[in-house]
Amino acid sequence: MVDLQSQYLHIKDDIDRGIQDVIDSAAFIKGPKVAEFQAHLEAWTGAKHVITTGNGTDALQIALMGLGLQKGDEVITPTFTFIATAEVVALLGLTPVVVDVEPDTMNISIEAVRRAITPKTKAIVPVHLFGQCADMEPILQIAKEHNLYVIEDACQAIGAEYRFSDGTVKQAGTMGDVGCTSFFPSKNLGCYGDGGAIFTNDDELDAKMRAIANHGMVVRYHHDMVGVNSRLDSIQAAILDAKLPHLHDYTLARQRAAAYYDNAFRDNPHIKTPTCIEASTHVYHQYTLRLIGIDRDAIREGLAEKGIPAMIYYPVPLHMQKAYQDPRYKQGDFPAAEQLASTVLSLPMHTELDEEQLKYITCNILELCKA
Repeated sequence: MVDLQSQYLHIKDDIDRGIQDVIDSAAFIKGPKVAEFQAHLEAWTGAKHVITTGNGTDALQIALMGLGLQKGDEVITPTFTFIATAEVVALLGLTPVVVDVEPDTMNISIEAVRRAITPKTKAIVPVHLFGQCADMEPILQIAKEHNLYVIEDACQAIGAEYRFSDGTVKQAGTMGDVGCTSFFPSKNLGCYGDGGAIFTNDDELDAKMRAIANHGMVVRYHHDMVGVNSRLDSIQAAILDAKLPHLHDYTLARQRAAAYYDNAFRDNPHIKTPTCIEASTHVYHQYTLRLIGIDRDAIREGLAEKGIPAMIYYPVPLHMQKAYQDPRYKQGDFPAAEQLASTVLSLPMHTELDEEQLKYITCNILELCKA
């Protein structure tokens, strides 16, 4: 699904030099390399503040803590996403309110968000799934109308751009009150371990979340609030800083691979290629098909026999997960998400895919999906 080894070899000297610099300095925690990377990421994304964290899940949790939500407050998020989005809501004693997604873009449904708002609703967490921004302009308008916070889960979409109706362009993670991303190794910008970051343009919120991530501490050994211990170590920051200048090229490589897939599958009635909204670019963290009128598991097994990996993200929507069962929801309540869970299949997608590999993958899929 990914080829991190080949990607590393292309920038080996920069990576090795960055790691060696950290080792030579022995500044492994909160070293200057972390501050350098944060500053470079601020410049790259246009975010006023970047706070690095131990992972993307921590970033989401710290964001919610920084907003001061109280137990019982409701937080709206899509049911078709990775579990971390709802996990942090539940861990903080907040109430996850899951809603359906659009059947074509697979991102959160605007109308479903509108219907889910109650007097207890305090925040919306749209997920920029698979590398494409959710439709942020109406989400931000709804939030403004109802005085709600917006926390963007941009863990799969760093570098994606959203164009507003007035022509303004902003990057994923920089549009809401807070944005969160992950640097898990397979992400578009990934380190060689765990890592994450928070984006905000709010000075006060930045200071609060920065303290929360450091045990609630502003002045050393003086803890003004309940916090956590979540930090990006200096070696991971050095790796990310070496990769950041290549992120635009990485995106272009993914988009070229996606275009190859799109063209190959265009006329097959069993294969529905990803739908892109006009307002957002797509950075293809995953290239996710929908298989129509055909046995998905058989296709996946057939690909495996040919040495082609394929993954199912996500086979069980949040409302059907045992840990998040809620009497308010039952199977059948979220038809788009449930249909996607039974039909999606993600193909290899990374920066090192070449035409020979793409041809091998697409030819085998087309053979298995004959009309």
